Amino acid sequence: MTITQQHTDIVIVGAGPSGLMMAAQLLRYGVQPVIIDSRQGPTSHSKALAVQARSLEIYRQMGIVDKVLADGKQAGGAKFNQEGREVSTLTLANVGEGQTPYPFIQMYPQSKNERLLLDFLTLNCCPVYWNTSLTSFNQSKNEISLQLQSGYETQTITCKWLVGADGAHSIVRKQLNIPFNGDTYPHQFYLADIKIDSKLGNYVDLFLSKKGFAGFFPMPDEQHYRLVGNLPETFDTKENLQIDDVLPHLEAVMHQSVTVEQLKWFTTYRLHHRKAEKFREQRCFLIGDAAHIHSPVGGQGMNTGLQDAYNLAWKMAGVVNGQLGEAILESYAAERMPVAKELLSTTDRLFKIILSQNWFVNLLKKWLMPVLLKWVWAKPKLRDMFFKRVSQTGIGYRDSQISLHLSQSIQIKAGDRLPYLKVFDEKRQQESDLHEWCSKPGFTLICLGKLKELDLFTVAKWITQKYGASLNFFYLPPSTKNQHIFDAFAVKENQKKALMIRPDMHIGLLNDVVDIDMMDNYLQNVVGFLKSEV
Repeated sequence: MTITQQHTDIVIVGAGPSGLMMAAQLLRYGVQPVIIDSRQGPTSHSKALAVQARSLEIYRQMGIVDKVLADGKQAGGAKFNQEGREVSTLTLANVGEGQTPYPFIQMYPQSKNERLLLDFLTLNCCPVYWNTSLTSFNQSKNEISLQLQSGYETQTITCKWLVGADGAHSIVRKQLNIPFNGDTYPHQFYLADIKIDSKLGNYVDLFLSKKGFAGFFPMPDEQHYRLVGNLPETFDTKENLQIDDVLPHLEAVMHQSVTVEQLKWFTTYRLHHRKAEKFREQRCFLIGDAAHIHSPVGGQGMNTGLQDAYNLAWKMAGVVNGQLGEAILESYAAERMPVAKELLSTTDRLFKIILSQNWFVNLLKKWLMPVLLKWVWAKPKLRDMFFKRVSQTGIGYRDSQISLHLSQSIQIKAGDRLPYLKVFDEKRQQESDLHEWCSKPGFTLICLGKLKELDLFTVAKWITQKYGASLNFFYLPPSTKNQHIFDAFAVKENQKKALMIRPDMHIGLLNDVVDIDMMDNYLQNVVGFLKSEV
């Protein structure tokens, strides 16, 4: 398929989960990107498997979460085995109850995520140009000129912005000469999608041994598992490894025999932990694996890439649509680079502990780890902390240039993800939640407290005249059934508070008064709104 337009606003290189999410989010704001990929089509195999709660919240906002829930499987828990003996079991079902609509980890492979997002693009008339590679590009002050290759045909197009979502070997990153700092883990790993006659159920089963590591992760289909493990150094020189070559080592790690009834996929690979030195260079941006890659501990990789796109897309759409100044784009790298840095550090430390063959570390894993895990899991606060980190619902941007905290609230601050809190509509006698209030594209203003009818009219008029559909408005007066919301935001009796929620459901402004001039100042001078939409 040939790209017909000679110029477009945004070109996305890479149609993996990050690139597809970037395109899908842009489409929500009426921006039609061009998305290309050098592959022949979407992948049928994938290393990523877990979809975390924060990603499910994004899918909910897009109206497609039901497909993920119906076609995936919840991880029931995790079992830890030492030298074939079960030493600890952690239940994951509803571990994040009350924190999110999805207090669990959903097993839903990368391939299914891609097809889900491709369906979204198709419904919005946005094709993916497969078998199309970026060969080179040049940036000027106002645009980028790209040279593309599709089969034997070459083509030159121009765009205003370029998004590199083209994986660990990113052409965009390499041509920008951005260093990809980090290292490669010394071990060789294998991955297999298999069907086995097992009683593992929907639990993740992890096997630790002096001989290595292996993990079984439940797939959506019954008795199907993703098997991941490391190989000893003796396998480094062997070529064309097959599942039968690996099974004796696996059985030695597990201290039990394994019968594979069906093999869907088998591969060996090396793992890396790296981060790009910059996430932006002039008119070019990096997201997903093009910006950062890390160990598979905690199922964070794909989810982090989805959130990169979620963070960047509304800002870029605002610039393209002439609503926001270009300075807003500086907040992308400022917000997402610390997240990637912390993630690399955490997953790297944990992964090295898991794979370590040091005698002292092995001693700790054998005797201390089971006790420590049981102790942590018995503490509700520690379980909550664990879930917030793994689910990525705890990620916040308090130090961002577009976060403005004008409140005495200590627990919740500007930059935090909007808490998931149930709301009871007194008039309709129906229950919803704050996240549902933020389902439409654009910012959302939530006013808490008792406002006079004239004040409400004035706020509504201000929104209509200056921001139109760019700013949604909800009002919540005090009531017994909604007191928990007022408590969460530390709203005192007879006090009013204004919450300005960003399109990605993070709190941009938290103010202890409802003041139009102060809200206008935030939108105009902090966020960078340029003009009225209406």
